[in-house]
Amino acid sequence: MIAVAVLLAGLAALGGCAQIGYYAQAAQGQFALLADARPIDDWLADPQAAEPLKEKLKRVREIRRFAARELALPDNGSYTRYTDLKRPFALWNVVAAPALSLKPEEWCFPIAGCVSYRGYYSREQAQAFGAELRARGYDVQVAGVPAYSTLGWFDDPVLSSFIHYPDGELARLIFHELAHQVVYASGDTQFNESFATAVEEAGVERWLAEQGDPRTRAAYAAFEGRRQDFLRLLLKYRAQLEDLYDEPIDDAEKLRRKAATFTALKDEYRQLKQSWGGYAGYDRWFAEPLSNAHLAAVATYHDLVPGFKALLAREHGFPQFYAAVRRLAAEDREQRHDELLALARNAPLAASRTLPPQ
Repeated sequence: MIAVAVLLAGLAALGGCAQIGYYAQAAQGQFALLADARPIDDWLADPQAAEPLKEKLKRVREIRRFAARELALPDNGSYTRYTDLKRPFALWNVVAAPALSLKPEEWCFPIAGCVSYRGYYSREQAQAFGAELRARGYDVQVAGVPAYSTLGWFDDPVLSSFIHYPDGELARLIFHELAHQVVYASGDTQFNESFATAVEEAGVERWLAEQGDPRTRAAYAAFEGRRQDFLRLLLKYRAQLEDLYDEPIDDAEKLRRKAATFTALKDEYRQLKQSWGGYAGYDRWFAEPLSNAHLAAVATYHDLVPGFKALLAREHGFPQFYAAVRRLAAEDREQRHDELLALARNAPLAASRTLPPQ
Protein backbone atom coordinates (compact mmCIF):
# COMPACT_ATOMS: atom_id res chain seq x y z
CA MET A 1 0.00 0.00 0.00
CA ILE A 2 1.12 3.56 -0.72
CA ALA A 3 1.13 6.01 2.16
CA VAL A 4 -0.61 9.32 2.57
CA ALA A 5 2.79 10.50 3.75
CA VAL A 6 4.11 10.77 0.19
CA LEU A 7 1.60 13.55 -0.35
CA LEU A 8 3.21 15.88 2.15
CA ALA A 9 5.45 17.58 -0.38
CA GLY A 10 2.38 19.16 -1.96
CA LEU A 11 1.06 20.68 1.25
CA ALA A 12 2.00 24.25 0.38
CA ALA A 13 0.02 24.09 -2.86
CA LEU A 14 -3.25 23.23 -1.14
CA GLY A 15 -6.16 25.45 -0.34
CA GLY A 16 -9.11 24.88 1.98
CA CYS A 17 -9.21 24.04 5.66
CA ALA A 18 -10.48 20.49 5.20
CA GLN A 19 -7.68 19.56 2.80
CA ILE A 20 -5.01 21.21 4.94
CA GLY A 21 -6.38 19.39 7.99
CA TYR A 22 -6.08 16.09 6.20
CA TYR A 23 -2.47 16.78 5.27
CA ALA A 24 -1.67 17.96 8.77
CA GLN A 25 -2.75 14.66 10.32
CA ALA A 26 -0.70 12.82 7.69
CA ALA A 27 2.39 14.88 8.50
CA GLN A 28 1.96 14.45 12.24
CA GLY A 29 1.37 10.71 11.95
CA GLN A 30 4.29 10.07 9.61
CA PHE A 31 6.83 12.10 11.54
CA ALA A 32 5.76 10.58 14.86
CA LEU A 33 6.25 7.12 13.37
CA LEU A 34 9.75 8.03 12.15
CA ALA A 35 10.74 9.75 15.38
CA ASP A 36 9.99 6.61 17.37
CA ALA A 37 12.05 4.34 15.09
CA ARG A 38 15.31 2.86 16.45
CA PRO A 39 17.93 0.88 14.49
CA ILE A 40 17.44 -2.87 14.62
CA ASP A 41 20.95 -3.25 16.05
CA ASP A 42 19.90 -1.09 19.02
CA TRP A 43 16.90 -3.32 19.69
CA LEU A 44 19.05 -6.44 19.47
CA ALA A 45 21.49 -4.97 22.00
CA ASP A 46 18.73 -3.84 24.38
CA PRO A 47 18.48 -6.21 27.38
CA GLN A 48 14.91 -5.01 27.95
CA ALA A 49 13.72 -6.06 24.49
CA ALA A 50 11.81 -9.34 24.40
CA GLU A 51 13.57 -12.33 22.84
CA PRO A 52 10.69 -13.14 20.43
CA LEU A 53 10.93 -9.58 19.09
CA LYS A 54 14.71 -9.91 18.65
CA GLU A 55 14.28 -13.17 16.73
CA LYS A 56 11.80 -11.53 14.40
CA LEU A 57 14.06 -8.54 13.82
CA LYS A 58 16.91 -10.88 12.91
CA ARG A 59 14.56 -12.54 10.44
CA VAL A 60 13.71 -9.16 8.92
CA ARG A 61 17.41 -8.51 8.31
CA GLU A 62 17.70 -11.84 6.49
CA ILE A 63 14.59 -11.10 4.40
CA ARG A 64 15.91 -7.62 3.65
CA ARG A 65 19.23 -8.99 2.36
CA PHE A 66 17.41 -11.58 0.24
CA ALA A 67 15.19 -8.86 -1.27
CA ALA A 68 18.18 -6.87 -2.47
CA ARG A 69 20.27 -9.86 -3.59
CA GLU A 70 17.68 -12.08 -5.28
CA LEU A 71 14.81 -9.76 -6.19
CA ALA A 72 16.79 -6.63 -7.12
CA LEU A 73 14.67 -4.60 -4.69
CA PRO A 74 16.13 -1.36 -3.27
CA ASP A 75 19.03 -1.80 -0.84
CA ASN A 76 18.51 1.30 1.29
CA GLY A 77 17.55 2.28 4.82
CA SER A 78 14.02 0.91 4.66
CA TYR A 79 13.26 -1.85 7.18
CA THR A 80 16.54 -1.33 9.05
CA ARG A 81 14.79 0.32 12.03
CA TYR A 82 11.85 -0.71 14.20
CA THR A 83 8.93 1.28 15.65
CA ASP A 84 6.60 0.11 18.40
CA LEU A 85 3.36 1.84 17.39
CA LYS A 86 1.39 0.90 20.50
CA ARG A 87 -1.68 0.51 18.28
CA PRO A 88 -2.92 -2.40 16.13
CA PHE A 89 -2.46 -0.75 12.71
CA ALA A 90 -0.18 1.77 11.06
CA LEU A 91 -3.19 3.65 9.70
CA TRP A 92 -6.80 3.19 8.59
CA ASN A 93 -7.97 3.39 4.99
CA VAL A 94 -11.36 4.71 3.91
CA VAL A 95 -12.70 3.25 0.65
CA ALA A 96 -15.99 4.43 -0.85
CA ALA A 97 -18.16 3.44 -3.81
CA PRO A 98 -21.63 4.47 -5.04
CA ALA A 99 -24.59 2.40 -3.84
CA LEU A 100 -25.02 0.74 -7.24
CA SER A 101 -21.46 0.64 -8.57
CA LEU A 102 -18.23 -1.19 -7.80
CA LYS A 103 -16.05 1.65 -9.08
CA PRO A 104 -14.26 3.18 -6.07
CA GLU A 105 -14.20 6.90 -5.51
CA GLU A 106 -10.83 8.58 -6.02
CA TRP A 107 -9.09 11.44 -4.24
CA CYS A 108 -6.40 13.38 -6.05
CA PHE A 109 -3.21 14.81 -4.55
CA PRO A 110 0.09 16.28 -5.68
CA ILE A 111 2.80 13.69 -6.50
CA ALA A 112 0.68 10.60 -5.81
CA GLY A 113 -2.03 11.59 -8.28
CA CYS A 114 -5.46 10.05 -7.80
CA VAL A 115 -5.84 7.12 -5.40
CA SER A 116 -8.86 5.02 -4.50
CA TYR A 117 -8.65 5.47 -0.73
CA ARG A 118 -7.85 8.02 1.97
CA GLY A 119 -5.58 7.04 4.83
CA TYR A 120 -5.72 8.28 8.41
CA TYR A 121 -3.35 7.68 11.31
CA SER A 122 -6.30 7.98 13.68
CA ARG A 123 -9.04 5.37 13.61
CA GLU A 124 -11.52 7.93 14.95
CA GLN A 125 -10.76 10.39 12.14
CA ALA A 126 -11.09 7.62 9.55
CA GLN A 127 -14.45 6.58 10.98
CA ALA A 128 -15.64 10.19 11.06
CA PHE A 129 -14.77 10.64 7.38
CA GLY A 130 -16.47 7.33 6.61
CA ALA A 131 -19.60 8.54 8.39
CA GLU A 132 -19.59 11.70 6.26
CA LEU A 133 -19.44 9.62 3.09
CA ARG A 134 -22.22 7.29 4.26
CA ALA A 135 -24.40 10.34 4.99
CA ARG A 136 -23.88 11.33 1.34
CA GLY A 137 -25.13 7.94 0.17
CA TYR A 138 -21.86 6.10 -0.42
CA ASP A 139 -21.00 2.54 0.51
CA VAL A 140 -17.96 2.72 2.80
CA GLN A 141 -15.30 0.46 4.26
CA VAL A 142 -12.92 1.60 7.00
CA ALA A 143 -10.10 -0.93 7.34
CA GLY A 144 -6.89 -1.08 9.35
CA VAL A 145 -3.63 -1.24 7.39
CA PRO A 146 -0.56 -2.90 8.99
CA ALA A 147 2.05 -1.42 6.62
CA TYR A 148 2.58 1.03 3.78
CA SER A 149 5.26 2.46 1.52
CA THR A 150 6.40 6.07 1.28
CA LEU A 151 7.85 5.31 -2.19
CA GLY A 152 11.38 5.98 -0.97
CA TRP A 153 10.65 9.49 0.33
CA PHE A 154 11.46 8.17 3.80
CA ASP A 155 13.22 5.07 5.11
CA ASP A 156 10.19 2.98 6.05
CA PRO A 157 10.68 1.23 9.41
CA VAL A 158 9.58 -2.22 10.51
CA LEU A 159 6.38 -1.80 12.53
CA SER A 160 4.91 -3.56 15.53
CA SER A 161 1.69 -3.94 13.50
CA PHE A 162 3.28 -6.72 11.41
CA ILE A 163 6.54 -7.81 13.05
CA HIS A 164 4.98 -10.91 14.63
CA TYR A 165 3.51 -12.24 11.38
CA PRO A 166 4.61 -15.78 10.46
CA ASP A 167 7.88 -15.65 8.52
CA GLY A 168 6.37 -16.27 5.07
CA GLU A 169 3.77 -13.53 5.53
CA LEU A 170 6.43 -11.18 6.89
CA ALA A 171 8.58 -11.73 3.79
CA ARG A 172 5.57 -11.24 1.53
CA LEU A 173 4.72 -7.90 3.12
CA ILE A 174 8.27 -6.54 2.94
CA PHE A 175 8.66 -7.55 -0.71
CA HIS A 176 5.35 -5.86 -1.53
CA GLU A 177 6.18 -2.56 0.14
CA LEU A 178 9.71 -2.42 -1.30
CA ALA A 179 8.28 -3.00 -4.77
CA HIS A 180 6.44 0.31 -4.49
CA GLN A 181 9.85 2.01 -4.37
CA VAL A 182 10.82 0.50 -7.73
CA VAL A 183 7.96 1.67 -9.97
CA TYR A 184 5.09 4.06 -9.34
CA ALA A 185 2.52 5.21 -11.90
CA SER A 186 0.93 8.40 -10.64
CA GLY A 187 -2.84 8.14 -10.35
CA ASP A 188 -3.09 4.41 -11.07
CA THR A 189 -3.66 2.55 -7.81
CA GLN A 190 -4.66 -0.66 -9.58
CA PHE A 191 -1.43 -0.78 -11.61
CA ASN A 192 0.75 -0.01 -8.60
CA GLU A 193 -0.84 -2.47 -6.20
CA SER A 194 -1.10 -5.29 -8.75
CA PHE A 195 2.59 -4.83 -9.62
CA ALA A 196 3.60 -5.01 -5.95
CA THR A 197 1.38 -8.07 -5.46
CA ALA A 198 3.04 -9.83 -8.40
CA VAL A 199 6.50 -9.09 -6.94
CA GLU A 200 5.51 -10.31 -3.48
CA GLU A 201 4.11 -13.59 -4.83
CA ALA A 202 7.13 -14.36 -6.99
CA GLY A 203 9.49 -13.21 -4.27
CA VAL A 204 8.03 -15.26 -1.45
CA GLU A 205 8.08 -18.40 -3.58
CA ARG A 206 11.80 -17.92 -4.18
CA TRP A 207 12.42 -17.04 -0.53
CA LEU A 208 10.63 -20.15 0.74
CA ALA A 209 12.52 -22.35 -1.70
CA GLU A 210 15.88 -20.99 -0.51
CA GLN A 211 15.39 -20.19 3.16
CA GLY A 212 12.14 -21.70 4.36
CA ASP A 213 12.13 -24.85 6.47
CA PRO A 214 9.35 -27.47 6.09
CA ARG A 215 7.31 -25.92 8.90
CA THR A 216 7.51 -22.42 7.39
CA ARG A 217 6.61 -23.72 3.94
CA ALA A 218 3.64 -25.66 5.30
CA ALA A 219 2.40 -22.65 7.27
CA TYR A 220 2.65 -20.39 4.25
CA ALA A 221 0.98 -22.95 1.98
CA ALA A 222 -1.97 -23.05 4.40
CA PHE A 223 -2.08 -19.23 4.54
CA GLU A 224 -1.91 -18.91 0.76
CA GLY A 225 -4.56 -21.58 0.26
CA ARG A 226 -6.98 -19.72 2.53
CA ARG A 227 -6.12 -16.43 0.84
CA GLN A 228 -6.89 -17.85 -2.60
CA ASP A 229 -10.13 -19.42 -1.34
CA PHE A 230 -11.20 -16.08 0.08
CA LEU A 231 -10.24 -14.22 -3.09
CA ARG A 232 -12.29 -16.64 -5.22
CA LEU A 233 -15.24 -16.07 -2.92
CA LEU A 234 -15.01 -12.30 -3.31
CA LEU A 235 -14.52 -12.45 -7.06
CA LYS A 236 -17.57 -14.69 -7.40
CA TYR A 237 -19.84 -12.22 -5.64
CA ARG A 238 -18.25 -9.19 -7.24
CA ALA A 239 -19.10 -10.66 -10.66
CA GLN A 240 -22.68 -11.25 -9.53
CA LEU A 241 -23.02 -7.65 -8.42
CA GLU A 242 -21.48 -6.31 -11.62
CA ASP A 243 -24.08 -8.25 -13.61
CA LEU A 244 -26.86 -7.03 -11.32
CA TYR A 245 -25.93 -3.37 -11.63
CA ASP A 246 -25.93 -3.69 -15.44
CA GLU A 247 -29.44 -5.16 -15.55
CA PRO A 248 -32.27 -2.97 -16.96
CA ILE A 249 -34.32 -3.00 -13.74
CA ASP A 250 -35.25 -0.24 -11.32
CA ASP A 251 -32.92 0.81 -8.53
CA ALA A 252 -35.19 -0.43 -5.75
CA GLU A 253 -35.02 -3.98 -7.12
CA LYS A 254 -31.26 -3.70 -7.55
CA LEU A 255 -30.90 -2.64 -3.92
CA ARG A 256 -33.07 -5.53 -2.75
CA ARG A 257 -31.06 -8.07 -4.72
CA LYS A 258 -27.80 -6.42 -3.64
CA ALA A 259 -28.71 -7.02 0.01
CA ALA A 260 -29.55 -10.66 -0.76
CA THR A 261 -26.20 -11.08 -2.54
CA PHE A 262 -24.26 -9.85 0.46
CA THR A 263 -26.25 -12.15 2.74
CA ALA A 264 -25.32 -15.07 0.49
CA LEU A 265 -21.67 -14.01 0.59
CA LYS A 266 -21.67 -14.08 4.40
CA ASP A 267 -23.37 -17.47 4.44
CA GLU A 268 -20.83 -18.95 2.05
CA TYR A 269 -17.98 -17.46 4.09
CA ARG A 270 -19.26 -19.32 7.16
CA GLN A 271 -19.08 -22.56 5.19
CA LEU A 272 -15.59 -21.67 3.99
CA LYS A 273 -14.45 -21.12 7.58
CA GLN A 274 -15.64 -24.60 8.46
CA SER A 275 -13.52 -26.05 5.65
CA TRP A 276 -10.55 -24.21 7.18
CA GLY A 277 -11.16 -25.81 10.55
CA GLY A 278 -12.62 -22.64 12.00
CA TYR A 279 -9.77 -20.28 11.03
CA ALA A 280 -11.10 -16.76 11.71
CA GLY A 281 -8.38 -14.57 10.22
CA TYR A 282 -10.76 -12.92 7.76
CA ASP A 283 -13.48 -12.16 10.28
CA ARG A 284 -12.38 -8.55 10.66
CA TRP A 285 -13.17 -8.03 6.96
CA PHE A 286 -16.81 -8.42 8.07
CA ALA A 287 -16.49 -6.00 11.00
CA GLU A 288 -18.63 -3.42 9.19
CA PRO A 289 -21.78 -4.05 7.15
CA LEU A 290 -20.74 -5.44 3.75
CA SER A 291 -20.89 -2.98 0.90
CA ASN A 292 -19.64 -2.24 -2.60
CA ALA A 293 -16.59 -0.60 -1.03
CA HIS A 294 -15.44 -3.98 0.30
CA LEU A 295 -15.47 -5.53 -3.16
CA ALA A 296 -14.21 -2.46 -5.03
CA ALA A 297 -10.77 -2.89 -3.45
CA VAL A 298 -10.44 -6.48 -4.72
CA ALA A 299 -9.82 -5.26 -8.27
CA THR A 300 -7.18 -2.85 -7.02
CA TYR A 301 -4.87 -5.60 -5.80
CA HIS A 302 -5.60 -8.52 -8.09
CA ASP A 303 -7.05 -7.85 -11.55
CA LEU A 304 -3.76 -6.99 -13.28
CA VAL A 305 -1.59 -9.51 -11.40
CA PRO A 306 -1.77 -12.25 -14.10
CA GLY A 307 -0.47 -9.78 -16.69
CA PHE A 308 2.46 -8.79 -14.47
CA LYS A 309 3.26 -12.45 -13.83
CA ALA A 310 3.27 -13.14 -17.56
CA LEU A 311 5.60 -10.18 -18.08
CA LEU A 312 7.89 -11.44 -15.29
CA ALA A 313 8.13 -14.86 -16.93
CA ARG A 314 8.79 -13.29 -20.33
CA GLU A 315 11.60 -11.00 -19.15
CA HIS A 316 13.70 -13.74 -17.45
CA GLY A 317 15.03 -11.58 -14.63
CA PHE A 318 13.83 -9.05 -12.09
CA PRO A 319 15.92 -6.12 -13.39
CA GLN A 320 14.58 -6.69 -16.91
CA PHE A 321 11.06 -7.05 -15.51
CA TYR A 322 11.31 -3.76 -13.62
CA ALA A 323 12.57 -2.01 -16.76
CA ALA A 324 9.58 -3.34 -18.70
CA VAL A 325 7.18 -2.21 -15.97
CA ARG A 326 8.73 1.28 -16.00
CA ARG A 327 8.05 1.45 -19.73
CA LEU A 328 4.44 0.51 -19.09
CA ALA A 329 4.17 3.13 -16.35
CA ALA A 330 5.22 5.79 -18.87
CA GLU A 331 2.23 4.96 -21.09
CA ASP A 332 -1.29 6.24 -20.52
CA ARG A 333 -3.46 4.31 -18.10
CA GLU A 334 -5.78 2.65 -20.59
CA GLN A 335 -2.93 1.53 -22.83
CA ARG A 336 -0.91 -0.09 -20.03
CA HIS A 337 -3.97 -1.85 -18.63
CA ASP A 338 -4.83 -3.20 -22.09
CA GLU A 339 -1.28 -4.49 -22.56
CA LEU A 340 -1.30 -6.29 -19.21
CA LEU A 341 -4.69 -7.87 -19.88
CA ALA A 342 -3.45 -9.02 -23.30
CA LEU A 343 -0.33 -10.53 -21.72
CA ALA A 344 -2.48 -12.52 -19.32
CA ARG A 345 -4.76 -13.76 -22.12
CA ASN A 346 -1.95 -14.71 -24.46
CA ALA A 347 0.32 -16.40 -21.91
CA PRO A 348 -1.94 -18.06 -19.32
CA LEU A 349 0.64 -20.70 -18.40
CA ALA A 350 3.42 -18.15 -18.06
CA ALA A 351 1.16 -15.99 -15.89
CA SER A 352 0.94 -18.76 -13.30
CA ARG A 353 4.64 -19.56 -13.36
CA THR A 354 7.34 -17.77 -11.45
CA LEU A 355 10.86 -17.05 -12.57
CA PRO A 356 13.51 -19.76 -12.55
CA PRO A 357 16.57 -18.98 -10.38
CA GLN A 358 19.00 -16.52 -11.95
